Amino acid sequence: MKILLAGLLLLPTMTLLGAGAAPSAKPNIILVMPDDVGYGDYSSLGAPVVQTPAVDRFRQQGALFTQFYVSPTCSPTRAALFSGRHEFKNGVTHTILERERMSLKTITLPQVLKTAGYTSGIFGKWHLGDEKAYRPESRGFDEVYIHGGGGIGQTYSGSCGDAPNNSNINPTLWHNDKFEKTEGYCTDLFFNQAVEWMDQQRAAKKPFFAYIPLNAAHGPLVVPEKYYQQYLGKPGVTEELAKFFGMIENVDSNFGKLLAKLDEWKIADNTLVIYLGTDNGGHAPACQIFNAGMRGSKAMPYQGGTRAPCFFRWPAGGIRAGATCDALTAHLDLLPTLAAVVGAPLSPALKKQVEGRSLLPLLLNPDAPWDDRTLIHHVGRWEKGKLQAAKYQASTIQNSRYTLVNNTELYDLKVDPAETTNVIAEHPEAVAALRATYDQWWTDVQPYLVNETAVGPTINPMKALYWKQFGGGPTEEELKLMNPPTATPPAKKAH
Repeated sequence: MKILLAGLLLLPTMTLLGAGAAPSAKPNIILVMPDDVGYGDYSSLGAPVVQTPAVDRFRQQGALFTQFYVSPTCSPTRAALFSGRHEFKNGVTHTILERERMSLKTITLPQVLKTAGYTSGIFGKWHLGDEKAYRPESRGFDEVYIHGGGGIGQTYSGSCGDAPNNSNINPTLWHNDKFEKTEGYCTDLFFNQAVEWMDQQRAAKKPFFAYIPLNAAHGPLVVPEKYYQQYLGKPGVTEELAKFFGMIENVDSNFGKLLAKLDEWKIADNTLVIYLGTDNGGHAPACQIFNAGMRGSKAMPYQGGTRAPCFFRWPAGGIRAGATCDALTAHLDLLPTLAAVVGAPLSPALKKQVEGRSLLPLLLNPDAPWDDRTLIHHVGRWEKGKLQAAKYQASTIQNSRYTLVNNTELYDLKVDPAETTNVIAEHPEAVAALRATYDQWWTDVQPYLVNETAVGPTINPMKALYWKQFGGGPTEEELKLMNPPTATPPAKKAH
């Protein structure tokens, strides 16, 4: 019986590897995720201005999931991705004010992969807590090369902030427990460091998980002119928007170089590469030019705030080139999927934690049976002490057909994917079912909201570490930013 159970646990991996690879060969895993890039910011998905040839080619080499969902903002998506459950159940309800910190009780994806012999590296943006216990080196990552806070150079009061006076160009980055002053553009640096680290793991014959969550194209929109000058002067494109598009094109160029390295190393066939097109809805000005027929953008509960393209490529695993999957899927499915890929059984605690589903059946067959489900999106960001009043504020519950927005708007996504016509009066049974599910969910998440009354440190942790390493201290202006004398920063200004 024990032998039979062990075989069943390994079956998904053995099946996916196919006849041409040894069943014991564990695939390397790479997850690339840009920031604030919209569904409509890829040329193969209709973007009329920005050019993304590497992602376009990648789409033809693997499978595209067209109905894949993320959270409306940065930290929430990361919390869901790393836990396999809704971000609120990790205590993450904002992007600042200690509400970006992922609960220390959460079992994380790299911790799961470690049980299967994987080493993990992060290169880019973490944004799930800057205090020591919350940083990636304390949450399962072996290699860490990141900036602090939610954007390079950004600082808010409390625990969320980057190194002082930082910039996308020549940034100071946190690398394995110390800061390094670098030369170059941030996206180039993150990809270069990831490639160097992957090469080391390849040489050591260690299966690896490389997580490359880029800060681009998140603000501040600071980028060398050579990366964006080609967009200046195009119809409707301001200089700021040109920088945004330039940041996306630079991500695409680096992604293409990474894929070329996999070919050069001859490990592309048994490397699962996931390109998650964005961490949340798109940049509003860019959405005004093209939004893939959707309504809304980042920090909004509509489709434009939560729907993201997700691409998978793994030739040895049986993923068919050029495949398209329209099943209702989400970021919280990645942890159980990758656990199945590497043959890591879920512990009892992890089974209790994980809400997502393994995507393996869909990766093998995009038309495989897939039971309908409900996904819940909530922008969060309510003012301190206003939790209960925000229950339906900027919220969505959806299944494969209907989406109930703010508890007052119902859209039939099958006939109205642009969410233009509110049909709430026409489908009372569907509304009642969605409301009942949402109400139960709201009750269930309350005990998990562990950060709502948290008090942050006086000095931002990353700044304190910087001054400890290099000397100096906060200026009066920085102290004001870290400890505002009046109210906390407005939610709409937090990124």
